[in-house]
Amino acid sequence: MHTRTTALQGPTRQHRTITALLCWVAVSLGLIALLSACAPAPVENQSNAKPASGRAAPGQVSQAKTPQAYRQDAAAHLYNKNQSRIYQGVLPAFLYAVAVTQVQLDARGQVVAIHWLRAPAHAPEVVQEIERTLRLAAPFPAPVNMGHAEYIETWLWDASGRFQLHSLTEGQSWDVAIQQAR
Repeated sequence: MHTRTTALQGPTRQHRTITALLCWVAVSLGLIALLSACAPAPVENQSNAKPASGRAAPGQVSQAKTPQAYRQDAAAHLYNKNQSRIYQGVLPAFLYAVAVTQVQLDARGQVVAIHWLRAPAHAPEVVQEIERTLRLAAPFPAPVNMGHAEYIETWLWDASGRFQLHSLTEGQSWDVAIQQAR
């Protein structure tokens, strides 16, 4: 019986590109897991514009009936109050900081509490700036249908000091990261 043997050739360019991309994704996921593990435990702290269409304007009332709907009103309010600090366009693939806050507001839209679900331990100045931004933005639209509001927001912070909120983000540019992996 005659068997045919073929010599294995080296990986193709497409194979190398896919391998590099998979390695980049694995390293990125590992870094995310490592950074998440380094974040401190949740701590209670008592201490250009892109408004969402059809949402409450600053100083008005919110007709939201759910925390998710109120989150949109609060994000539009924060964007209106911080027009020059909003990162315009698609964010870069690698951000300076990502933070997650849970904000409690009373019936008048005043900040009652800020809870940190994910604080960027490497950037304490971002934590302070987010707290300052939230407090200066008060009063938020009054949550008339909910009595009070409690919502969670993710802050996407660029090294320039400008930010986007996950509720209204224009996304991140992963094309740059994919190009670098090639």
